[in-house]
Amino acid sequence: MSKRLVILGAGESGVGAAYLAKKLGYEIFVSDFGQIKSNYQQELNELNVAWESGTHTHTLILNADLVIKSPGIPETAAMVRQIKEAGIELISEIEFASRHTDKKIVAITGSNGKTTTTTLTHHILQNAGLNAALCGNVGKSFARCVAQDEYDFYVVEVSSFQLDDISTFKPNVAVLLNVTPDHLDRYGYEFKNYIKAKFNITKNQDENDHFIYNDDDLVVNFYKKQFNVKANQYAFSLSPLCGHCAAVKNNNHIQFKSVHTNWQMNIKDLSLAGNHNIYNSMASAITAYIMEVPKEAITKSLSSFANLEHRMEKVKHLKGVQYINDSKATNVNSTWYALEAIEGKVVWIVGGKDKGNDYEILKPLVQKKVDYLIALGADNQKIKKAFGDIVPNLYDTDSMAEAVRKAHEVALPGATVLLSPACASFDLFKNYEDRGQQFVAAVKKLA
Repeated sequence: MSKRLVILGAGESGVGAAYLAKKLGYEIFVSDFGQIKSNYQQELNELNVAWESGTHTHTLILNADLVIKSPGIPETAAMVRQIKEAGIELISEIEFASRHTDKKIVAITGSNGKTTTTTLTHHILQNAGLNAALCGNVGKSFARCVAQDEYDFYVVEVSSFQLDDISTFKPNVAVLLNVTPDHLDRYGYEFKNYIKAKFNITKNQDENDHFIYNDDDLVVNFYKKQFNVKANQYAFSLSPLCGHCAAVKNNNHIQFKSVHTNWQMNIKDLSLAGNHNIYNSMASAITAYIMEVPKEAITKSLSSFANLEHRMEKVKHLKGVQYINDSKATNVNSTWYALEAIEGKVVWIVGGKDKGNDYEILKPLVQKKVDYLIALGADNQKIKKAFGDIVPNLYDTDSMAEAVRKAHEVALPGATVLLSPACASFDLFKNYEDRGQQFVAAVKKLA
């Protein structure tokens, strides 16, 4: 008799898990308390998998042998609590996928930069001729890629939510870019709980594995000792200290070194600008080197990579003003990096669903660079309270069209109009992609 598998949530993660489970011969039931998108309904029907939408039928869930929980469902959800009380094993989709592959896994996490670093790492490996999948929080789900069984390497972007529900997940290479307060509403407003979730990426690694980390991040540096990381460690930094696998030298080049190599790359040759992207490039380069990609191929790929949609995406240059879409900046630190990377004055579009944000770290940059602040959200009071005293011109808007129209009206030649919200998008938009797409569409209408 086949084992019964219940999947909670039918987004890319849940449907990808259904594909893999079907291949493995499980009896499958998919339950989503929200509404399942039509394309995923169609996929589940084609798989001949039973599903329900808009409800949880307890009798069809609590008879499971194993439950896979989509990352968006919190531990506090009533259904999750009942599953645990019933003693049913509950895991994440990345845990499930990892149990059914023996191929190399590169897992990348961090509060900021993980999508860029994951995509850049995949770009390097692909250009070097390696058969690598781009998956996880970007691209297809990890489970869907494992079900396809077409790859020798998996480059997986993993979030803290996915790492919450692992037990044996063990990447060959784990990358931790940074840890700054984010999603605190999900972690009981306890930063330590969020830190622990991020460090779960290392908990099953041993001396045969590799851990790449940002030595400049004070949280990462402190807690890597607390969590007893057993993997081989590789540090990267903007400071030219001995012992770093990658470091910036003389402010103009990166030096990569290990027991077997010592080579340099001029920072001007990186395709991505800003200190945050120097970190991302160093992390990707070290990962590729561990995967035995030649240094010449790494250098070439770091120079040829194109930036991501919704991440410091240059949309239009109009009448001396640059318009940049950074809608993926859903937390304060992502926005800090965006402001830090821009030269000259900024017209800043900011706001959305607050996740317990502390805007204090932004204030020096905002005071220095932002002449006009356009608050975009259903409730802009916290934004206005945080920056009202330091920005000379502040405007209140509740639609993207209005925000872009106002930015166009006030921006002077040489300025940058920056959409970098520092907040989640769910107050006015479907997601950050929808928010970014509406910004791009509005900007392209400008004349």
